[in-house]
Order: sequence, then structure tokens, then C-alpha cells
Amino acid sequence: MKFSLLKTDSQSAARAGVLHTSHGDIHTPIFMPVGTAGSVKAVHQRELLQDIGAEIILGNTYHLYLRPGTTLLQQAGGLHRFMNWNKPILTDSGGYQVYSLSDMRKINSEGVSFKSHIDGSKHFFTPESVTDIQRQIGADIIMAFDECTPYPCDYSYARQSMELTHAWLKRCIHRMNETEPLYGHEQALFPIVQGSTYADLRKASAEFAAAQNMPGNAIGGLSVGEPHEEMYAMTEAVCCILPADKPRYLMGVGTPENILESIALGVDMFDCVMPTRNARNGMLFTTEGIINIRNEKWKDDFTPIDAALGGYVSTYYSKAYLRHLVISKEILGAQIASVHNLTFYLWLVKEARRQILAGTFLEWKNRMVKKIAQRL
Repeated sequence: MKFSLLKTDSQSAARAGVLHTSHGDIHTPIFMPVGTAGSVKAVHQRELLQDIGAEIILGNTYHLYLRPGTTLLQQAGGLHRFMNWNKPILTDSGGYQVYSLSDMRKINSEGVSFKSHIDGSKHFFTPESVTDIQRQIGADIIMAFDECTPYPCDYSYARQSMELTHAWLKRCIHRMNETEPLYGHEQALFPIVQGSTYADLRKASAEFAAAQNMPGNAIGGLSVGEPHEEMYAMTEAVCCILPADKPRYLMGVGTPENILESIALGVDMFDCVMPTRNARNGMLFTTEGIINIRNEKWKDDFTPIDAALGGYVSTYYSKAYLRHLVISKEILGAQIASVHNLTFYLWLVKEARRQILAGTFLEWKNRMVKKIAQRL
């Protein structure tokens, strides 16, 4: 796995690059649709490729481990073959999901014990077992096992949690070094920077992660309720430390304006459930702003969902038709809205990349942030 940095914007820290993997190149900045359990909700793989233009998707270790389970995935030849997806896959370590089970899990230095949200069965994750599970899933990019701190949390807890994450990272690296990929393609481990919203902890964690010399690095524990200003401040502090010749992944972020502002700070990779989750609730992201398609004002609007965006779905169906489907709770409504929102997100990062390469990113970004955040 190799990262080629092509250009850094002269007026910001925005970067354009290419991450080369065994399953193809990823042109950064990039957004990764979330396919938690081996499926991007309401979206066919064909649509991901042909309509949306996805170059990499995300799967989740916690969910895939519980169902369908690693035995079945190994029988299928890994997640790529199981879901018939021949482009790169990144897997979250499951740390965030375990964090969200606050009333069903216990953390100690060895790992995390938790109960399945499906059937209440008991399980135990360690850095070693989580690394093995991701080997078995077959992800191109594997995330180190970490503890995601809640917001707010006190300084003492944030430091203790960060130190635990660092200890687990060393164990993940050791496990990676003593094991081999199962399906004949390279797998890379990314450390995760933690430290809550404390600048000194974030800097210390970024320095520790960078010192491990892994193929890329991630920034975790943000977009968990803190003000956007704090998220940006922590992201900027970390990006100033993480090596420029390796990709930087801001986990679980976020809104379109969050993504643009974070690109300007030097982030290369993003994921978030927002485009598909909000789509299923009738919220559409467009090049002109945000639409609640349930509103009465769209009832007789026969114009395309977003003519400027391009793409089959966004230009073929009208707002009035999509509103009818959503109000009627037709499954097709969720499908159209999900494909549209993901098309917009991929357009956004690809246009950001084009602007970076053209040397016009900052002016474009400042204009777009105001435009795409407005409610229509």
C-alpha cells in the first residue's frame, strides 16, 4: 500500500493524492459509504460503482463478527467475494460500537467484554482478536482497536483512555506482524489518534501514532457531540503532526460542511452514515442546499432532484415523485434518496479534489460551505 501526494493547496492544508491498494486506487480526498454489515443500506453494489462512483466502502468489525460471522466469511473467501465488491474495503475495529454499548460492556487493560445487541450473548474483544477478525473479513485497511471517549469527559479519564489505546495499538501492530493475509491481498493497519478535546493529549497521541510508521493514520473520538469549533481545532492540531506522506482519515465525519472544512485542514478520508440515514428520513443534500422532501412545498415540484449534480437518479426523478414515494413509505423512496445523497457526497469530495489540483480550492470551499448548509 502506497500513498502518492500530488498537491497541497497553497492557501490551506487541503491535499490531493492517490492511495494505491491491492483492490485499486483511491483518489483523495474521498468519502467512504458505510456498508456496516456488508451492505450500504438500500443501495446496490452496481449503483455504488456506476451511479455513485464509490472507490472504497466501509464495513464494521463488530456487526460482521456477530452476523454473518467470520466462519461464513472465510468460507466465502472474504467480504469482497461474499458481497461481490472488487474495490477496497476499510473496516472499523468495532471500538466505537462497543463504546456505544455503555450499559452492556466492561473495559479493562486486556480488552472489552460485551453483550451482543442481537441476542445478549457474551463476547470478549482484545486487540489481537479484533486484528484477527479483520484479517478474516479481508479488509484492505484495518483499524487498530481503540477506546472512544465520550463527550464531555474529564482530563484524567481522557488521558487514561488514550494510554490504553496506545497500549492496544502496540498489541495490534505485533499481531499484524506475526500473522499473514488470508486471501492473497495486502492489508494495512491504521492507528487511531485519541485524546478527546484536550490539545496536549491529541498532540501526544498523534506523535505516538506517527512514530509507529504505519501506512496511514486515523483521527477518532470526534463528532461525538462536541462543538464543531472544537472538532476543527483538534483536527488541525493532529494534522500538523501526522506525516504528510501518509493518508489521514477522520472517522465518522460528517456533514458536507464538516467534510469541506476538514479537507481544508489536511484530512484525506471520511465516512459517515448521515447520507443514507438522513435519506431514509427524507433529508436530501444538494448542490443548492438541504431539502426536507416531506415538506408540502415539493408536492408539485416536477423539476429534477438536483439537475446540476448529474447522475442518473438525481436528474431522472422529480422532487414531487420522490416526495410521493417517501410520504407513501415506498421502499423505492429510500433507495432513490440514498443513491442521490451518496452521489452528492462523492461529487463533493471529487470536486474538492479538482479544485485543489486547479489551485482554486479555498475560494470554492468558502462559497460552497455557505451554499450547501442552507435549508431550501
